[in-house]
Amino acid sequence: MHSLLRYLWDCRGEINVALTRTLAEKLQVSPLIAALLQQRGISDLDQGRLYLSSRLSAMPDPLLMADMEPAIKRLSQAVQGGERIAVHGDYDVDGITASALLVENLRAFGATVDYYIPLRLVDGYGLSGEALQRAAASGAKVAVSVDCGVSAHEEARQAKKLGLDLIITDHHQPPEQLPEALAVINPHRTDCAFPDKGLAGVGVAFMLLVALRSRLRQMGWFQARPEPDLRRSLDLVALGTIADIAPLNGLNRILVKAGLAVLNQGQRPGIAALREVADVKEVNCGSVGFRLAPRLNAAGRLQDAAQGVDLLLEPSPVKALESARQLDDCNRQRQTIEQQTLEQALEQLAETYDPAQRSIVLADPEWHSGVIGIVASRLVERFYRPTVLIAVDNGIGKGSARSIRGFHLYRALHDCQQQLSGFGGHEFAAGLSIPADHIEAFTSDFEAVAEKELSDDQLQPRYLFDQDVLLEELTLETVTELDLLAPFGMGNPQPLLVARNLRAQQVQILGDKHLRFTARQGGYSQACIAFGMAERIDELAGEFDLLFTPGINEWRGRSSVQLKVKDFVAVGEV
Repeated sequence: MHSLLRYLWDCRGEINVALTRTLAEKLQVSPLIAALLQQRGISDLDQGRLYLSSRLSAMPDPLLMADMEPAIKRLSQAVQGGERIAVHGDYDVDGITASALLVENLRAFGATVDYYIPLRLVDGYGLSGEALQRAAASGAKVAVSVDCGVSAHEEARQAKKLGLDLIITDHHQPPEQLPEALAVINPHRTDCAFPDKGLAGVGVAFMLLVALRSRLRQMGWFQARPEPDLRRSLDLVALGTIADIAPLNGLNRILVKAGLAVLNQGQRPGIAALREVADVKEVNCGSVGFRLAPRLNAAGRLQDAAQGVDLLLEPSPVKALESARQLDDCNRQRQTIEQQTLEQALEQLAETYDPAQRSIVLADPEWHSGVIGIVASRLVERFYRPTVLIAVDNGIGKGSARSIRGFHLYRALHDCQQQLSGFGGHEFAAGLSIPADHIEAFTSDFEAVAEKELSDDQLQPRYLFDQDVLLEELTLETVTELDLLAPFGMGNPQPLLVARNLRAQQVQILGDKHLRFTARQGGYSQACIAFGMAERIDELAGEFDLLFTPGINEWRGRSSVQLKVKDFVAVGEV
């Protein structure tokens, strides 16, 4: 779905020509790659080498994380003493993969482990008191949360009363006062010295395992049993990190790059089955984000996310394929409900939306809380406003919020907390619960925060491009070299380039929705594909500037450069 707004084009930053020359020469890359490295924050040769190599050996010491020491001390006692450990996850892909990661490897360390994933529609988000009671009743002595718990004050007190040593691992914004747990591991803690703050929940869980395995090794635990190779579980780390739209720089880039290699080996039956039902040949960030993750997410949105954990841990290819097909069916249901919800939201906005407003808040008793986050994202794409959708049931609203650049959702909800029962999240995505009779007041308060924080300029959506290029620079060799910068995602975007003063030739409409044409600049030309832009065919009549991502098109054994069009405008308009 294309935006109804016209985007401005802004360059990410000025290119240092001397640094480009140095990086290109010393790193043995093209000048284009050297310039793109600069636009991704690379300012010296050491940073450039680390970025291009992305070695696992460059991981920071996990003991730099606050509370890591008491966590691994207690877990090593539990592993060696045969104590039962309960893992408490979350119902999104980050929480599902983090749960599977901990369960798989704690068991490989020799521990007895159970796991619990809350039901979105019954339990809501976060650490569940009922789950803690169940864990204690089953004989667990230690409970470990993944991707949740940093605001669970009451549940932490309950764990203590139940005799459970609670270890919280999370990556959501922590409150000023932390829960009274044995350990609270979260890189966003103000007293946490760990340098990479952008880890997803599954990344935090992985660092816990790295530290725990090291401690058990020091204690001689693996002299009598095989030491697990944590690299084999990096497929789970990559899957959860990409799905949670965590920034793909620093440690996340290292983990995801290694994890994608494991994913493509296809050794985990559950992921192999997901790839089969989703028709995914090569696993990359795009196929994870748009094909694998939505299917894994579907169970948590509509039914029981534990199905996803079960699938990832399933050793039987036959059973895994059966489970993956069930998730595929669930995902189709999710798509239908999502489309209905989007249409209903647009109907509301057709009656109430004022372009002068700074935010969008909508509520409906018929909405399914499992899809409102996705629909909120669609509305942000269309209207470029911080958006909150609330599903109301029996007087209680469950909301999902999505934001734009420059508007920190967690802080905004903090400023509106007098209207809320609870909230949590990040800068760009958050969740909340609210009494239904507070929604009107919350709408007003949220708009007031948006009016205070957002200028007219910030409400103008922008494409940030890397640099201007000539079509003649985009050789097959140079475009192929762009793979050195992968994996692409939040924090490490695909190269976005501009070519100016072009003419279109051989313009065709494909399937009523898309455009295919050849862009010519002087004596050079490149093939272009513009998805969803068929209605703009008349704009290609004169000279235009083109915003695009270069790629390689494979057809009948031949490789050629193809420009994937992001936008185009008549010369002089940008």
